[in-house]
Amino acid sequence: MTDDKDVLRDVWFGRIPTCFTLYQDEITEREAEPYYLLLPRISYLTLVTDKVKKHFQKVMRQEEVSEIWFEYEGTPLKWHYPIGLLFDLHASNTALPWSITVHFKNFPEKDLLHCHSKDVIEAHFMACIKEADALKHKSQVINEMQKKDHKQLWMGLQNDKFEQFWAINRKLMEYPPEDNGFRYIPFRIYQATTERPFIQKLFRPIASGGQLHTLGDLLKDVCPSAVAPEDGEQKTTQVMIHGIEPMLETPLQWLSEHMSYPDNFLHISIIPRPTD
Repeated sequence: MTDDKDVLRDVWFGRIPTCFTLYQDEITEREAEPYYLLLPRISYLTLVTDKVKKHFQKVMRQEEVSEIWFEYEGTPLKWHYPIGLLFDLHASNTALPWSITVHFKNFPEKDLLHCHSKDVIEAHFMACIKEADALKHKSQVINEMQKKDHKQLWMGLQNDKFEQFWAINRKLMEYPPEDNGFRYIPFRIYQATTERPFIQKLFRPIASGGQLHTLGDLLKDVCPSAVAPEDGEQKTTQVMIHGIEPMLETPLQWLSEHMSYPDNFLHISIIPRPTD
């Protein structure tokens, strides 16, 4: 892979200042103070919210505590989506800190999966990495790794250790020089204005004529409504990856190597452009 290590570091160390407040109908023994955290964009809520749980459980009766879940402005937040994706999709045009509501009752069965332990997140994370490598290398790289390498990827993410994670993940971002890129780009496109979970399909980083496909090429093919209208009208949407709006001319291969989340997918949010 082309080595833009500063980009990898900037992506890894992206943080979102967040204010957690307890839902007003939760029964507490005394008033619950809000709790503030800097959330890593690349992590998952259930990996980094133990402190939040402890903070609010202190003021609650034990019989009132069941499974914790989070919500933003009425939308339950999916724990299996990376934090940065949740923010870009639901809150990117709001003032910071991000205001998340904490619940201990009435788990929204229709909207969220249960997550009873960190083993569940690890299994989901590794399944994504394996799926991404199936697209990129026909699973050859991940299958040649040892169990300890898989564990190192997970522990690097869980413990927020950039070097530990990238020592292994670098291998998943390599390809033979004669290929000029991956077989297919692992990506998922999320649209804030639809109920559809995400769009995912096979898309090569190199066109049949040998030129590099760009982010704009991908969007035109997969989600044309996200690209500027032909008649010169203002675009009504923004395309966000890791909280920034990449240029549509950016090669998809470069984005996949440098702007993928630790699960090796490019998570792309299509959100309404702010009108003010």
